Amino acid sequence: MSITTENEIIGMQRASDAVAITLKKMREYAKPGISTKELDEYGGELLATFGAFSAPALTYQFPGYTCISINGEVAHGMPSAGKILKDGDLVNIDVSAELNGYWADNGGSFVLGQDIYGHGKLVETSKEILKKAISNVKGGVRISEIGKLIETEAKKAGYTVIKNLTGHGVGRSLHEEPHEIANYYDRYNTERFKKNSVVAIETFISTRSTIAETQADGWTLTGNKGGFVAQHEHTIMVTSAEPMIFTAGNRIWD
Repeated sequence: MSITTENEIIGMQRASDAVAITLKKMREYAKPGISTKELDEYGGELLATFGAFSAPALTYQFPGYTCISINGEVAHGMPSAGKILKDGDLVNIDVSAELNGYWADNGGSFVLGQDIYGHGKLVETSKEILKKAISNVKGGVRISEIGKLIETEAKKAGYTVIKNLTGHGVGRSLHEEPHEIANYYDRYNTERFKKNSVVAIETFISTRSTIAETQADGWTLTGNKGGFVAQHEHTIMVTSAEPMIFTAGNRIWD
C-alpha cells in the first residue's frame, strides 16, 4: 500500500505492534520441552488480545496462527504437538496478522538456550544484513540493488541466500506489489522502491541451500541442499531518508 494519511500510519502501526509484540513474547515464551503447537497457541492468544487475526490462516487456511520452523526447516513450519523444542535448536517464528483492515508481517530466527550447535553466527549475520539492507531502502532505489546487497553480504560471511523466498509489499493485504524483493541480484527486476509505500523486507541466509522446496505436508519448506537458514523480517514504510520501521517492537536486533 501507499500511505497518504496520518490515519493510515496509525492503522499500520497498530497492526505492526500486534505482530511485533506477539513475536517478541513468543520468543521469550519458547523453552525446551514445549511443543511448537503450544508455542503457536500462545501466539494466537496474544494476537487475540490485540483484536488481530492470523494472516496465514485468513489468507491461505494455514493450520496454525504462526509459522514456526525449527533446525532444517526453512520456512512455513506447521505447528505440531509432536515437535518438541530442545536446547540449542535453531528456531524461526514468523508472525503476520490483520487488524482493522491493515496487515503487517515480521519474523526472526534465534537459538533456543545455549548455542551448542553453533547456529549463533548465522543468526547474527542475518540480523546484521537485514539492518544494513533496510538502512539502504529509500524512494527511488532499485529493488534489485537491495537484493545485491543482501547476497553480497551473505557471500562475504560464507553463506548463500534462498532465492525463491522474498520480501514483498504489504499493508491492505498480506502480499502486495512489489511482489518480489529478492535476496539476490535480479538484473531483470527494474522496479524501484516508491516513497510512502509499505513493504516487508526479509533475509533468508543459508549455510548451504539456495532453493526452498515444499515437503509432503504441503506447507513446510526445506533447503534443496540441506543445511540451516536464518530469517529476519521487518515491515517498514519507505521514505526519502531512513525508513520508518513499523515492527521495531519485536526487538529482533537486541
